[in-house]
Amino acid sequence: MGMLDSARVATRLPAQDLDRARRFYSEKLGLEPVDERPGGLLYRCGGSDFALFQSAGASPGTFTQMGWEVDDIEAVAAELKGRGVVFEEVDLPGLRTVEGIADIEGNYPSKGATGERGAWFRDSEGNMLGIGQPVS
Repeated sequence: MGMLDSARVATRLPAQDLDRARRFYSEKLGLEPVDERPGGLLYRCGGSDFALFQSAGASPGTFTQMGWEVDDIEAVAAELKGRGVVFEEVDLPGLRTVEGIADIEGNYPSKGATGERGAWFRDSEGNMLGIGQPVS
């Protein structure tokens, strides 16, 4: 066993405007911080933590930085769209969204699924976030 294999993983996302980010996560995603400190907001979802931190830098938003695994992607996407979240449209060889959701072939054997459905959106700070649902 390695030193980190039993450690909890916690995502960190940059925010140039922490107040704007707080509003986005509250109004658009329905999330409130469980804790805060100067320059940082801590959120907890499903037993995992992620933090938004005040940063002068910005994410390029060209890759998924964090994602949520959900049980019903269509219902979650509809709820988020109703709150004003705009989903990315993707049309690449092997990956195409239809109404914001892509069917993705393959999945990790340990998940017991043969594929996944996925959708992506950006937060107020340009971070690329995703939702995914394993499918059999």
